[in-house]
Amino acid sequence: MKRFSLLALIILLVLSGCQKPASDPGTFTVYSLQGPTSMGIVKLYEDSAAEISFNRYQPVIVSDASEVAAALTTGKTDIAMLPANVAATLYNKNGGLKVVAINTLGVLYLVENGTTIQSVSDLAGKTVCLTGQGTTPEYALRYLLNYYSIEDQVTLEFKSTANEVAAYLASELSGIGLLPQPFATSAMMQNADLRIALDLTEEWRKTTDESILITGVTLVRDEVLAEHPDQVAEFLKEYEASVNWVNEHPKEASELIEKYGIVAKAAVAQKALPVCSLCFISNSKMKDMLSGYLNTLLKANPKTVGGKLPDDAFYYTHE
Repeated sequence: MKRFSLLALIILLVLSGCQKPASDPGTFTVYSLQGPTSMGIVKLYEDSAAEISFNRYQPVIVSDASEVAAALTTGKTDIAMLPANVAATLYNKNGGLKVVAINTLGVLYLVENGTTIQSVSDLAGKTVCLTGQGTTPEYALRYLLNYYSIEDQVTLEFKSTANEVAAYLASELSGIGLLPQPFATSAMMQNADLRIALDLTEEWRKTTDESILITGVTLVRDEVLAEHPDQVAEFLKEYEASVNWVNEHPKEASELIEKYGIVAKAAVAQKALPVCSLCFISNSKMKDMLSGYLNTLLKANPKTVGGKLPDDAFYYTHE
């Protein structure tokens, strides 16, 4: 009887050793933007390059949100990071994707060469230089201007890049610019006359208790979720761990951020990281926060989210 039991145990061990793992690693292309929405995933990119992550990730980091959106709609990327309102608009237009996490909260700052702006109302009669036409920077600012009934009294001057906004601030003695982090920090490091006049996240909080300002979200195409559910689950675990590591190790993270071309200089990234609001928020909390934010934008201007709130299929919850 003992011999039989021992033999059975050996056979069981051999068979279990030959069994295929529950899921094999996947390889995913990830499109993301230069700036804060890509900063949290940088440790995962590095682990993938060192072949110590579960999945393998092929990062493509660009400067234009429209390029990321196009990659999603054409199937050129599996995973993508976009401004929250752009993601909602894209979903309302084409479907075929789900938001899996909020990756960045408010990172927008009004930077001034001077001391005249102490409140949103002080912007009346002024020109604000900014990037992000048709995305979060424009719509967040317009929401605030509309709330204080001064939208028709403020001129918005759009630039293609944050560097152009910084150059504008350097050349205008009383210039006002809207910059996300880490570009606001970079501009102030280059020009001692600049100061942060307003934090748009705090200004948003003053206007509503129904939502908070959200900058970026992470998306996965429906086809990828359907074909690779286990691998996507592993991605979410690895991604959350990466965000936590970046927040806890700013010096090491800033060096990787420079290495991957997300921010030009590690020194800028390190100084900006504490105010970049990097996060990983998923499941029902993500849905509640994001739907509240999108609903605030919808009330202010339906065009900002593609004309309507995304339905429940927009949100990937796996609790």
